[in-house]
Amino acid sequence: MASNNKAVGVLAASTFSFTICFAIWMMFAVLGIPIKKMLGLNETQFGLLAAMPVLSGSLVRVPLGIWCDKYGGRIVFFLLMLATVPAIYLLRYATEFWQFLVLGLFIGLAGGSFSVGTPYVARWFPSERRGLAMGIFGAGNSGSALTKFVAPAIIAAWGWQALPAVYAVAMLVTAAIFWVFTATDPSHKSNSAISFSAQMKVLGDRRVWRYCQYYSVVFGGYVGLALWMTKYYVGEYGFDLKLAALLAACFSLPGGVLRAVGGWISDRYGAYKVTWWVMWVCWVCFFLLSYPQTSMIITTTHGDLKLDLALTPTMFTGLLFIVGTAMAVGKASVFKFIADDFSDNIGAVSGVVGLAGGLGGFILPILFGALLDMTGVRSSAFMLLYGTVCVSLVWMHYSFRPEVAAAAVKAQARA
Repeated sequence: MASNNKAVGVLAASTFSFTICFAIWMMFAVLGIPIKKMLGLNETQFGLLAAMPVLSGSLVRVPLGIWCDKYGGRIVFFLLMLATVPAIYLLRYATEFWQFLVLGLFIGLAGGSFSVGTPYVARWFPSERRGLAMGIFGAGNSGSALTKFVAPAIIAAWGWQALPAVYAVAMLVTAAIFWVFTATDPSHKSNSAISFSAQMKVLGDRRVWRYCQYYSVVFGGYVGLALWMTKYYVGEYGFDLKLAALLAACFSLPGGVLRAVGGWISDRYGAYKVTWWVMWVCWVCFFLLSYPQTSMIITTTHGDLKLDLALTPTMFTGLLFIVGTAMAVGKASVFKFIADDFSDNIGAVSGVVGLAGGLGGFILPILFGALLDMTGVRSSAFMLLYGTVCVSLVWMHYSFRPEVAAAAVKAQARA
């Protein structure tokens, strides 16, 4: 009973801490808009600014996952949060583009908290409950929506410089709460004699690369859209910052909160089936979202007929909500794969897969901006995502077809 109470406490405190870390990691989704106006940035530069924290948060995931295996998740998570505080606070004094980029790299360390918290939480629960536990922890992705609720109000009341100060204090308080309400179990540490190169041997397993591809879509796509959608609403529909951020939260919130549901579904129906249907749902939605606002003149027997095709804000937001829900489930199902296949090396594998997903989240906003600068079509962002989902569906089909066939043969043999 005491062990179970500890597990629940670890899960609750870790989920809260990850939520705050993710909110800070995604701060440029809102903060970047007044900075873009102040510095006169183009779309590609804005994409780079928004994505810079994602780059460092992705690159540190592998070493952080390994350190979590070696030293324990509690101390690594705590020190990671403290390390981001100076850069968050100093952001309020930045005036040049390069200064925002450099500080963004240090702030991005907060994104590495996922690769620490995932193995830390997973080891407190038995295999049959890990999918749900990791899904609940992963619901901290809703920190992206938290930033969209909180940041516009702070910026409107006190200016954008106030947001870094508030977030720095929030990170300090969060670190203290985490330390007080979590625990350490020495049995969760892996053998300290295992070298970095030995743990990296997982890269030779084709399953790891497969999961990297899936996660780059469901998590990388989620991060990219979470960073881009507030600005998309401002540019495409002319909404102000508060309304744009609120509507963007309709994507970010289910994309985070429902990850726990995704963990439960994955435990019940299996990671493969869940991930397969997630990809199909995203494929259909991205196809619809890709269509740009179009005006056509059709010649008929009664004269010219003007036809306007466009997604209304309501339709657009509804499709985004469906995508956010699907990605929440998909993020949990991919890590269910990892928990099932690599239970003895979760930290290293989750770090590698998390790195792939994070790099997707870094590259996508830059590509969104570059495509917009080149084509002038905002929906080109969804055209790009549609292509990535196509790749994932093809890869899944040909990767698992032999396994499905083998399972069918075994089932017939038993019958």
